[in-house]
Amino acid sequence: MNAARAYARLSSFGPPVVRTSEAAALLGLSAVSAAQSLRRLSASGLLKPLRHGLFWVAAGPIDPWVALGYIAAPYPAYASLYSALYLRGALSQLPVVHYAVTLGRSQRVATSAGDFSLHHVAPELFDGFESLPSGARLATLEKAFFDVAYLAGTRSRLFSRPPELDLPKGFQSAQLRLWLRRIPNGPRRVQTERRLAAMLG
Repeated sequence: MNAARAYARLSSFGPPVVRTSEAAALLGLSAVSAAQSLRRLSASGLLKPLRHGLFWVAAGPIDPWVALGYIAAPYPAYASLYSALYLRGALSQLPVVHYAVTLGRSQRVATSAGDFSLHHVAPELFDGFESLPSGARLATLEKAFFDVAYLAGTRSRLFSRPPELDLPKGFQSAQLRLWLRRIPNGPRRVQTERRLAAMLG
């Protein structure tokens, strides 16, 4: 199968990202042959390698927030923390990495679309995001703010000193109390409440 036909079949698959195993099934090839075909298509510029075993097949540049769902798989994830605060207009400086919340383990993942900093939360806190027309998931302003406070006490201390934020007048601080109630009674809830108070000034 020539490159044009292979690309046409892969791009008609639907999702913007294809895995090597999916490409093998679509092209009727072994996993080894599919990997070779994907590398050739990447070298020709038809595909963009995202990370090992993942390729961006959609036209145009890689959308990191659409790609997030595939990078974090099999666990769901959404853009949050400093990235969402920037995208929501509360943070002026673009973060150098893509911050996200996931039900999977916390980890940093290097990809051709940039580095992703994934942070685990309990299932009861995995909410508070908007599904965009692109398919990406983006935390609301309030949930991104809450996620920073909640994760500030983790071992990495990555969010213990958040930058100065410019919260809009429409910021709904009452939503923070609703999220606090989802944390079981105990030190974690107390610590998060204190951090929220400090961040709000």
